[in-house]
Amino acid sequence: MAALHKALHIQRVVIVTPSVYGTDNAATIYGMKARGNDARGVAVIGDKTTDAEIDNLVRLGFKGIRLNLSTGGTNDPNEGRRRFLAAAERVKDRKWHIQINTTLPMIAAMKDTLAASPVPLVFDHYGNAKEELGVQQPGFSDLVDLVRSGKAYVKISVTAGPRKNYGYFTPLAQMLIAANVDRILWGTNWPHPNSTTPPGRKPTDLTPLWQVDDGLVLNLLPVWAPDAATRKKIRVDNPATLYGF
Repeated sequence: MAALHKALHIQRVVIVTPSVYGTDNAATIYGMKARGNDARGVAVIGDKTTDAEIDNLVRLGFKGIRLNLSTGGTNDPNEGRRRFLAAAERVKDRKWHIQINTTLPMIAAMKDTLAASPVPLVFDHYGNAKEELGVQQPGFSDLVDLVRSGKAYVKISVTAGPRKNYGYFTPLAQMLIAANVDRILWGTNWPHPNSTTPPGRKPTDLTPLWQVDDGLVLNLLPVWAPDAATRKKIRVDNPATLYGF
């Protein structure tokens, strides 16, 4: 991670606990300590996580929790609402945010609940929009509305493996930026985990990471946001505000 950021001239980092670790945030804490004051964290907690444990995460520099309603999660809006409301209750007095990994249909079904959130929201990976379906795909307008309202941030971060055509992301990114540039974030998604189980393999088998050219992906940002001041908001000012740098 340090070598990648040196190559890309990135000083600050926000490390998010991956779903594979469950509620064990030790790897994230290790990475944060290695980067010192330039690092912040987003934790995963569960029903058995105590308030004392959350308070300790606050002291260590964590700024929110991740709620995974996608991989290893749920596609049931009722269960999604239950889990979201329970998470919001745990963090609302700590000035944390909730980062949500979910799909556009879930965002659309939960829109009213999300719009009434007592804490800021962050949606991963364009709300997991299917880039080839464009801005008219069901649910994308609901994501745009939440961003426009200021209630939610969205990461214009590419997920999964390398693409033959990254151009499909351009209209999605530009619509979100136009809706509210103050609520746009960017990230590498390094180390590009691959949760797909190949044929003949077990879900518990280790899968090689996606091999993504992070420099190429970073260089897409000037295509999505040609204005330098806009890119500074996305890469510097917005994360500084949300994560407390």
